[in-house]
Amino acid sequence: MRRYGPAALLLLTGGAVLRITLLGDLYLRYVQAGLRPYLIVSGAALVLLGLVTAVLPHHPATPDGDHAPGEDGDSGRPGHEGRAGHSHGPAGPRVAWLLTLPTLALLLFPPPALGSYSAGREAAQRAAQGVGTFPALPAGDPVELTVSAFSSRAIYDSGRSLEGRTVRLTGFVTHGDDGTWYVTRLVVTCCAADATTGKVEVRDADDDVLPADTWVTVTGTWRPRGALGSDAAWPPVLDAVTVTRVAQPADPYEKP
Repeated sequence: MRRYGPAALLLLTGGAVLRITLLGDLYLRYVQAGLRPYLIVSGAALVLLGLVTAVLPHHPATPDGDHAPGEDGDSGRPGHEGRAGHSHGPAGPRVAWLLTLPTLALLLFPPPALGSYSAGREAAQRAAQGVGTFPALPAGDPVELTVSAFSSRAIYDSGRSLEGRTVRLTGFVTHGDDGTWYVTRLVVTCCAADATTGKVEVRDADDDVLPADTWVTVTGTWRPRGALGSDAAWPPVLDAVTVTRVAQPADPYEKP
């Protein structure tokens, strides 16, 4: 990869970062919304660095003080022929151009948000807050809750604030080995790399054959099971009243 190779990599990488941050909400598949300004600055810096790299003059050095081919009448010497015929120079082998392919793929075909496959690979991780009293829920039913907030209250709330309340949860469908299905969300603290899984088992739904990764809004009531804070209380259960298919939200992840 010669002079323009590093410049192309920088421009493609910077362009990909700017595309997902400036032309919509694609960046929310990877990081929290608060990191958007940093991504914009980083992408702009990479593009600028790529442009500078492309326009700066390039003076390759020859090893051991050798003359460039054609100088001092030595172009016909075998040693110099070998150097002139090499497929790589001071900037590296030509195969390094293959490094542009992943960046080009990200620029043209950004991957989807994490879904059921990522959720299924992760063991259940529950908050270490312990059993205690939670703040009262807002008045009126159904009350809108995140999947993680519902799970925390169902497993740890000694005040049982979910009893007698109708709640509404939104997430994507994942399936259990025994035919059960769950409304699931991935909880992201900083970026997709640290995502953890929250899920609620759905029972008594009219449609039990929803495909994995279908986004739904489920309205229903909490069905208590197991002792508070115990493994038997996980995952919490929701008796469904309605299940509605919905579009994936712009920000598919929940915050802790």
